[in-house]
Amino acid sequence: MHHSVIAFLALGSNLGDAAGHCRQAMDEISRRPGIRVLRASSFYRTEPLGVRDQEWYVNAAIEIRTARPPRDLLKTLQGIERSMGRVREGGTRWGPRVIDLDILLYGREVIDEEGLCIPHPEMHKRRFVLVPLAEVASYVIHPKFGVTVKGLLERLEDPGKVVRL
Repeated sequence: MHHSVIAFLALGSNLGDAAGHCRQAMDEISRRPGIRVLRASSFYRTEPLGVRDQEWYVNAAIEIRTARPPRDLLKTLQGIERSMGRVREGGTRWGPRVIDLDILLYGREVIDEEGLCIPHPEMHKRRFVLVPLAEVASYVIHPKFGVTVKGLLERLEDPGKVVRL
């Protein structure tokens, strides 16, 4: 059995009832064995990245305690995405999606493997990730940069709009 760690996940959706999809994903995550949802941020309405001609997103961050190793956690999240109708293959990068679940941080681990990068390699550049994350984890330190989430948010140059719902 893997020791349990605190991890942080990002949730996002911009199709249909986006906030409802995020709530459903949280419920699905909390029902999986070996994962306990500890805290969830507010929901935020956020400007889309890359492909502008699409609905704004709803984004949130959650803090979990899990005994699942990182790759197993990733597979679990991808399974939830699929069960909710997410199609990854051949989709537009940054295109509309019913649900997007990402591992942002997994304890203090730094992992750089095929298909699994923790901390999330783009998180420090994205307001739509850092604003909800700062709500639940402002003093958590990014293991690669040695800077708190609050510090990352304070230096951020991303002009994207993020509005609490």
